[in-house]
Amino acid sequence: MSDSSAIDPEDRKIVTLARSARARNGVPEGAAVRDETGRTYVAGTVDLDSLKLSALRTAVAMAVASGAKSLEAAAVVTEADAVSGEDLAAVRDLGGVGASVLVAGVDGVVRLTVAAG
Repeated sequence: MSDSSAIDPEDRKIVTLARSARARNGVPEGAAVRDETGRTYVAGTVDLDSLKLSALRTAVAMAVASGAKSLEAAAVVTEADAVSGEDLAAVRDLGGVGASVLVAGVDGVVRLTVAAG
């Protein structure tokens, strides 16, 4: 468990954005990533018959599609206890092995930080 008050304000912002996406869209997860320029990309879970993506992979895809070259930070709001290997791989592919993911509960409290590498 992490002390949410010790989280950088910019990281707290992406957790808030991720939480808002989850609530607004009524999806199991919300995610947000921040690229090297400080731009943020926010997404929810995609669950179509022909396409299924976690919120985090969707946010990474949105960043890539918008021209991001790397990630500074990533956050996911979920009821799950862990981040999937596929999600970590997506963050690592764009953010590098040093990238990490803030994992917050649906209340927005960061429970853990997971290294992508």
